[in-house]
Amino acid sequence: MHTPPSPLTAGRSDGSSVRIGALVPLSRPGWVEAGQHLLAGLELAVHEVNDAGGIAGRPLELLVRDTAADPQKAAAAVEELAGLGVAALAGEYHSVVARAAAARADALGLPFLCSSAVLDALTEQPTEWVARLAPAQSHGWRIYAEFLLGAGHRRIAVGAQSSVYWAAGTRILREYVTPRGGSVVELDMATLSPTALCEALVDRGATALLLLVGHPEPAVPIVRAVHRDRRLAEIMIGAPAGQPEFPEWARLLGDDGVAVPFLRYLPERLGALGTRVETALRERLGVAPSFVAFEGYDTVVVLADVLRSRGADEAHAADPWTRVEVEGTRGRIRFSRAPGIGVRQWTWAPTQVVDRDPAQPDRFRVLHSGREDGMGQ
Repeated sequence: MHTPPSPLTAGRSDGSSVRIGALVPLSRPGWVEAGQHLLAGLELAVHEVNDAGGIAGRPLELLVRDTAADPQKAAAAVEELAGLGVAALAGEYHSVVARAAAARADALGLPFLCSSAVLDALTEQPTEWVARLAPAQSHGWRIYAEFLLGAGHRRIAVGAQSSVYWAAGTRILREYVTPRGGSVVELDMATLSPTALCEALVDRGATALLLLVGHPEPAVPIVRAVHRDRRLAEIMIGAPAGQPEFPEWARLLGDDGVAVPFLRYLPERLGALGTRVETALRERLGVAPSFVAFEGYDTVVVLADVLRSRGADEAHAADPWTRVEVEGTRGRIRFSRAPGIGVRQWTWAPTQVVDRDPAQPDRFRVLHSGREDGMGQ
C-alpha cells in the first residue's frame, strides 16, 4: 500500500478552518430522510466542537456533498473534496455508495469514517484509511435472524430487489436460519407484483415476509397489499434495514405501518450525553431523531478526537483509528479488527430489534436486544 502525505496535515496547512467532507444522500433516489437525519447529527456535533474551541483553536468546517445514492457521484465527490484539502471524510448511508467512496478514499490515502453503511465488504481489501461506526451487516442481521426464530418463525420469505446489499442480507439470514430448522425463500420483486407476491406467500405457507426493497417504492405498496389479503392476516412483515424508523413510513402507511420489526442501533437507555444530544437533535429536525442522527453526531466526535491527536503524533497518521477512545452518544467508542472485515470497526454499536407500537405509533417497542459479544481486537 502506498503512503501519501497525510491529509490530516494538508487539511490544516493554510491557517484557516479544518475541513471535513460529508457524504450524504439528500435527493432521490437516495433515502432523503436518512440523509437529513445523518446531516443533522454531523452539523450539531460540528457546532459543539466549535463552541468548545474547535481543533487546536481552529474552527471545524463541514463541506457537504449530496450522493443521491449514486456510487459514481460519491466517488467524484471524494476526488473533489480531496482536491479541496479536507482532512477527512464522514458519512454516507447507502452501503453500495459507501463502498465506492471507501475505495477512492483508500486510493487517495484520505481517512474516511463511515457513519451508517453496514455492508461487510466495505472495501475489497484491508485498509488502514477507512473505519466504520455502524455494525457490520453480518452482526446486525444475525441478531434479527435470532429474533425471528425466537418469535417462532421457521418459514421465512424475503421479497427482494437486486443489489449487493439485499443479496448479502438474504445470505446472512439463510446461513443462520437453515441450520436451526428454518427456511428462507427468496421472492424476486423485479418479476412479482404486490398481488403476485401475496399469492406466492400463501402458496409457500410463509409466516414472515421480510422487505428487502426500497422505500417508499415498492415497500409501501407491498405492505398495503399484504394487509388487505385476508389469507395473510397472521403473517409478520419485517424490515431489517430500518424503513419504519423514519416518519415518512408512518405518514404513508398509518396503521398498516405498525408492528413491523426492524434493526435500530441504540441502547435501551441513553446516557447523559445521548439524552442531551437527543433533545438538541429533536429541535433541529422537528421530529424524534433516528439512530442515524446519532451515528452522524458520533462520527464527528471521533473525527475531532483524531484531528486533535494527529498534531502530536503524525507518525501514526496512516492508521488514525487505533488510539481512538471517546464517549459517544451510544457508548464508549473504540475501533478494532473484526474477523472478515477489512476496515477498522466499532465492535459493536448497541443493536436492537424494535417496532412501532400499534397502540401508540410514534412509540417504539424493543422486541429483542443483541448480545454485546464478539469484541474483536
